[in-house]
Amino acid sequence: MRARPLLAALVALASGAAACTSEDARGPEPAAPLSAGGGAAEAAAPAAAAQAAVVAATAGDPARGQRLVAELQCNRCHDGTGQAPAPRDAHCVQCHQDIAAGRFQAPAAAMKRWNENLVQLRDVPSLAAAGDRLRRDWIRAFLLAPHDLRPRLHATMPRLAIGPEQASDIAAYLTRDRRERPREALTGASAARGRELYEAKGCGTCHAFTGAAGLTAVAPVRAMEKETRAAVALAPDLRHARDRMEPADLAAWVLDPGAIKPGTPMPQVPMSPAEARDIAAFVATAPLSPPAPASAPERLPLLSRRVTYAEVDRRVFRVTCRHCHSEPDYALGDGGPGNTGGFGFKPRGLNLATYEGIAAGYVDDHGERRSVFARGPDGVPRLVAALAARQAEEAGRADPAVRGMPLGLPALGPEEIQLVESWIAQGRPQ
Repeated sequence: MRARPLLAALVALASGAAACTSEDARGPEPAAPLSAGGGAAEAAAPAAAAQAAVVAATAGDPARGQRLVAELQCNRCHDGTGQAPAPRDAHCVQCHQDIAAGRFQAPAAAMKRWNENLVQLRDVPSLAAAGDRLRRDWIRAFLLAPHDLRPRLHATMPRLAIGPEQASDIAAYLTRDRRERPREALTGASAARGRELYEAKGCGTCHAFTGAAGLTAVAPVRAMEKETRAAVALAPDLRHARDRMEPADLAAWVLDPGAIKPGTPMPQVPMSPAEARDIAAFVATAPLSPPAPASAPERLPLLSRRVTYAEVDRRVFRVTCRHCHSEPDYALGDGGPGNTGGFGFKPRGLNLATYEGIAAGYVDDHGERRSVFARGPDGVPRLVAALAARQAEEAGRADPAVRGMPLGLPALGPEEIQLVESWIAQGRPQ
């Protein structure tokens, strides 16, 4: 593998990025309304057909889902997709892991610089045995409205360019091999005993359980070893467990996670089947306080001091944007999904690695070049609107018209967005 500056950063984010828009968003056309008139029998037939269509669309088609998983290049981040592994140069997570372990062939100065900021995409969950762990309807909902499921993981699942039908198909494919378990697995289990066991066995060492009152605060273990780091980073907030898993699956997982998903970083904690059911009962039924209301930060006023491209590039573009928007020749022909396409996104030709590339803008659905500095109806430049939209997404208010950036990574802070907006307002000086 040839060493190229910032190769890892250029191919690193399997969350994809379009040109700061949702123009790629796909989904089924809304169903036509039923015509008025006719008797009960006439009305019942189309109503029943419509209901059957809804059920079929929600159930999904595994064959179509398999094709979508390949088209969206899920294997560039996730193992367990059923697809052949992505080439080493195109596997975002393995690339970062190689850099962190010193295996990546690059100059020592570049490796040092990369490792200083290498906090994202070193760990992602495998999709293996998803059907034995996760509810199909939850997978579908999560694909359509991703949220921060793992509070100690830097990246999140991105908002991909898919609609409800595609999400159903992917969920059907990922859960196609589900092993059925008895629905009454928690009969006789004690949530009170489960709470005691939860604390005694140190579940909170890795897991957050937001909303569950009175749990002993536990500092996460120091993630020094690969397995420990992955276990802490990938541990989901147990608030969501009751939505993600059937009670029987949750009990089986707590008892022996490796038997369900070989290679999982979740350790097997010694316990009896009865204790596993008790812990599952606690996790599945503990009273939870409502989530804390989230809000996007207020935009800061424009800076009065001079802001140059060099400063914006150092603090913003070079840190995050180049993951998906960069120069193809800089990274073995892959300019990232926001430039040369990928992860289900069309090539947009948006190169944020150079001043000239940013000035050239992006390519719209009609093949026309558009400026990322053009102002929308609210007077906000397109680039700034995309950055602000990511803040709104994190607050649970996704804008269907604007895809938030950086996709799949934490939103920029108010100061960084202020810097970008001030630079644009000043005429984008170099």
